[in-house]
Amino acid sequence: MNCFSHRLRRTSPVQGSSSRNELVTSKPPRMNGWSWPPQAFQVVGWLVYSYLAIVSFGIYIPLLPLPWNHVLYSLTGITFIVHFFTHIVAVTIDPADAGVRAKQSYSRPMPLFDHTKQRHVIQDLHCYLCDVKVGPRVKHCGICNKCVEDFDHHCKWLNTCVGGRNYWYFFVALSSATLGVFLLVVVILFIFIQHYLDPNSLRTAPQFSSILGNGTWLVFLPLAPIKTTSAGLLILAFVTVMLSITCLLLLCHLLGFHFYLFYKGISTFDYVKMQRQKEARNRDIEAEKANDAKTHNKAPQNQESSIDCEPALSQSSSTCKFDNNGPLSSRLSESICTEMENFKKSAGKENSFNYGTENPKENTEREMSVSDIKSWKPDADEEAQWPSVKSADSVPGVQDPLGSSVMTPDDT
Repeated sequence: MNCFSHRLRRTSPVQGSSSRNELVTSKPPRMNGWSWPPQAFQVVGWLVYSYLAIVSFGIYIPLLPLPWNHVLYSLTGITFIVHFFTHIVAVTIDPADAGVRAKQSYSRPMPLFDHTKQRHVIQDLHCYLCDVKVGPRVKHCGICNKCVEDFDHHCKWLNTCVGGRNYWYFFVALSSATLGVFLLVVVILFIFIQHYLDPNSLRTAPQFSSILGNGTWLVFLPLAPIKTTSAGLLILAFVTVMLSITCLLLLCHLLGFHFYLFYKGISTFDYVKMQRQKEARNRDIEAEKANDAKTHNKAPQNQESSIDCEPALSQSSSTCKFDNNGPLSSRLSESICTEMENFKKSAGKENSFNYGTENPKENTEREMSVSDIKSWKPDADEEAQWPSVKSADSVPGVQDPLGSSVMTPDDT
């Protein structure tokens, strides 16, 4: 095999700022949903449609009593026929842009897309892969490999893109499929219930006159009656109902979503872009919150314990704080705070009568109190009790409650 005979290209730019080109094997664009190879969802969709049509018109609707069988033949038949033709049209129409469809054929390979020269496939209303001028609501589909006019989404069930040219056929096919599956569920549930309540109401066809008992049933009436058992009929009904309800949930979800798009006046592609932008904003907000949390966690968590002593002199207050670095410091802190509390009480009594100038005697008493604090030293017993405390650095500084100077034992 000659692996070098294939031309390589890339149908869409790679996200990111890398200049490396990731090229894939060249392939021609897809004209419509019939282009080979078919999608797996497309095959499954046609198989489910065929199965539901067979069991509807060949097994369950013929069992309905008159005139309901004729009514359901008409309603279900119309919905299945409308869905069939609109599905075919939606798959067959080429949703490509007019400039792309104006080309002679789709057989030529697309040119290489160089990400180093253009960041986007479509830029300034020019597609560098299709090499045509496009409108403002055109998107290049990477699966179909062509620019689609009024792009809505790429449908795997149709195996083609849904754009402005085939959107309404797609919507009618979706609506008719939802209605047809709903009618089938109603019919099967009715037969399932009547089989236990009144089975004779389901055996009104002339072919049942030659069959005795309710254990044998006929299917594919009236053209090719085939006998089956009651259990086989009910098991097939149960399987069909489960499959129909699953399809109905998917169809209702998709139909409701497109009604929501009608209400908002946007397309599926616009909705996806809005959701991605919203997710990007949420990620940015979460990243900012994470950064803020990390910043707050860097702050000190544990602080050294301290004893605060806040005496109030007249209308002002000062604070002295002592760190509990050892037993000696604790004793010193308690002694100093006791002296300051006594000083606060005496100052409060004197200031309650003297709001203007201070008495010289009071100043003398305060100076004596401060000098007592400064001259206080642990006695010999205390020093012997804590021999490890030798340096004055372990004794915290004391703020003068009457001034702003800081006192240490060296000041005495």
